[in-house]
Amino acid sequence: MSVSLAPERAAAGAVTDDPRPVIKSAADVSRLVNSGAAIGSDARVVVAIALGGIFLDAYDLGALAFGMKDIAREFSLTPTGSGFVAAAITFGAIIGAFLGGYLTDKVGRYRVFMADMFFFVVAAIACALAPNAWVLGGARFVMGLGVGIDLPVAMAFLAEFSRLQGRGNKAARVAMWCPVWYAAISVSYLLVLGLYAVLPEHNAGWLWRLILGFGAVPAIAIIAIRSRYMSESPVWAANQGDLKGAAAILKRSYGIDARVDETTVAPIKARRATWSNYGALLRGVYLRRTVLATVIAIASSFAYNAVAFGLPVIISSFLAQSMLTTILASLALNLCFAFAGGLFSVRTVPKYGAWKLSVVGYAFQLGALVGLAIVGKPSTGAEVVIAIAFLAAFLLGQGVGPGSHSMTFASLSYPTSLRGVGVGFNQTLMRASSTVSLFLFPVLSAALGTKVFWIIAAAPLAGLVALLAVRWEPSGYDVDAEDFAAQQTR
Repeated sequence: MSVSLAPERAAAGAVTDDPRPVIKSAADVSRLVNSGAAIGSDARVVVAIALGGIFLDAYDLGALAFGMKDIAREFSLTPTGSGFVAAAITFGAIIGAFLGGYLTDKVGRYRVFMADMFFFVVAAIACALAPNAWVLGGARFVMGLGVGIDLPVAMAFLAEFSRLQGRGNKAARVAMWCPVWYAAISVSYLLVLGLYAVLPEHNAGWLWRLILGFGAVPAIAIIAIRSRYMSESPVWAANQGDLKGAAAILKRSYGIDARVDETTVAPIKARRATWSNYGALLRGVYLRRTVLATVIAIASSFAYNAVAFGLPVIISSFLAQSMLTTILASLALNLCFAFAGGLFSVRTVPKYGAWKLSVVGYAFQLGALVGLAIVGKPSTGAEVVIAIAFLAAFLLGQGVGPGSHSMTFASLSYPTSLRGVGVGFNQTLMRASSTVSLFLFPVLSAALGTKVFWIIAAAPLAGLVALLAVRWEPSGYDVDAEDFAAQQTR
């Protein structure tokens, strides 16, 4: 009898003794991702490529900070025409974010990311060669579509290729978008500085064209390397019922060799992506999270755009500095305070959480804006130093708090099935706020002078009120488990 059972025992032992982790459901895939990637895997490369997309978003949005006067002069633009060119990219980003959020959940993260980089290449070249304001505005609109589409998919990659707890967790990886954003702004400043120094005066009109055209360079680099390293999100694939595909992705990009137990696979009834998923953001447990994430995003965007994108205007006009000093001061403030604050937030969010850091950041911003409003237009050297210190405090607060964690709340408040539309919805409203602030700041600053800071101060105040009203902490919370709980109840 023992002889007759030996083959069966051997067969059973071959399965039982297999050291590889077993996948029976999408929850198992999520658990393996949450435990962290294997050493030497491609997960960090995937994250780096996703952050490269964010670098492009920031660079392209901020590339015109120093060029609008030259563009207006070259194309004989009225203030309305200048506003059209400046705001074209944000209008494109509004539409792109809404579409991109849906497409990211519908067709997958990989396909959307593989497609949207071409927007950046084509649009950047078209901007550099634009013969008139209409072509420039149209190219910037197309570029905005790419920006809007890219952010939901980039945030999904950052969240879904990261561990749940500890250093480098999901919240920290998502928060990395902030220092990368400020690094891109600083690169644009460095390019302006370098070109400003080397271009002959009679070719100064080429400055803005070269800066805008440079955006095609990193986009081409990303296109060249992404096919080797990028994969679909394993959690998204598993949610679609493709456990074998998810296992293959885990092995290729995460360094985890898992096997699918086809004999006990749990039925997967994932929430399919539809336009009605946008409505799901406003129901049940997601309503409070959506309200909080939206207020943080709008408040952060409004204040940051008014101050950071208006930084050259503030320094050159309010503080009466030359163009070269303006460039250097803007670069130093971004690197030393916004960028450094973002890095600090990335390192500390696993310990302190996104909620506390956002409260601290908004408190810094509120105090800085009130201080700038009280100081007014500096008339002495001491007042100039104080005003610069307040600008620095504002940017530090942005990096530590809302700048880093507006995306943390937007990305990690929703499970995989809703993450794309969650970020897309958030970005749609945030870009609308950006458009309003970009239009309003020049008008209000012309009418109110430095008293405009009283108006801008309402933004961080609103963010603080929302955080105190909704004490939601996304860092370290397994939000993807909500998908699996919903599947079990169907």
